[in-house]
Amino acid sequence: MRRLFPVTDETVTDRTAADPAPADLADEGGVARGAQGWSPGGHEWSLDEIADAYAYPEPRPGEPVAWLRANMVSTLDGAAQHDGRSQPISSATDMRVFGTLRALADVVIVGAETVRQEQYRPARARAEFAERREAAGQGVAPAIAIVSAGLDLDFSLPLFTAPLVPTLILTGAAAAPDRVAAAEKAGARVVTAGDGMGVEPARAVRALAGLGHTRLLTEGGPRLLGQLVAAGVLDELCLTVSPMLTAGGAQRIAGGPAVAVPQRFALVSLLEEDGFLYSRYGRV
Repeated sequence: MRRLFPVTDETVTDRTAADPAPADLADEGGVARGAQGWSPGGHEWSLDEIADAYAYPEPRPGEPVAWLRANMVSTLDGAAQHDGRSQPISSATDMRVFGTLRALADVVIVGAETVRQEQYRPARARAEFAERREAAGQGVAPAIAIVSAGLDLDFSLPLFTAPLVPTLILTGAAAAPDRVAAAEKAGARVVTAGDGMGVEPARAVRALAGLGHTRLLTEGGPRLLGQLVAAGVLDELCLTVSPMLTAGGAQRIAGGPAVAVPQRFALVSLLEEDGFLYSRYGRV
């Protein structure tokens, strides 16, 4: 993996025989133009290096305590899935980033349909991140928080029967009492984050922060991400651009009604490996 942006002391600017800059980046004297974005001699990043690159920002005075980031993958033609799942458009490095982002989070927020389609399992404790999590005052693994209005979930799955930390369910006050009781009987903690059947995104963020979860990560799916975008609660988007084309009618990374005015985000960092781009955008 190599860092394309931001430019750092580690970004190599001189052309090397091992990894020369493309011809169209070189001027007549053979010196790479714009070479600050060209990082020759890339190496396989350690998990610590990836974790440092994706560290949650320290809160500044006046900013909300909770920080909500999304992690999604998309093909070149905008597909967030292939055959209903994200795995076919992912890569081994993308999964390393995926695992690292989970290891940095207090809680992973996910929609009920994604839980069903992606066959979600509990987050696991990873020895590589144990020290980092302990220093940050975190538990051994992040909790999974499922956003569900109807609680139409299979409570016999490991997500409920064998999590390291209790699974959370975010739902509305009007959720069916029998489904709430079934969830609680299965060991889940039901958190009310809306007055009706559905979940209000801003209220969900506040509710999780109230439980001590301030490093928030959502992995979608598209419908949930669209709701978070529309509500204006998303602070950061970590988007892997997969060098693949799928055509077809696959969903984009965010669905639902369009926002009235497009929201502007700024590029925080950009990494590359084997044609995959690992971008990180923050709210302006």
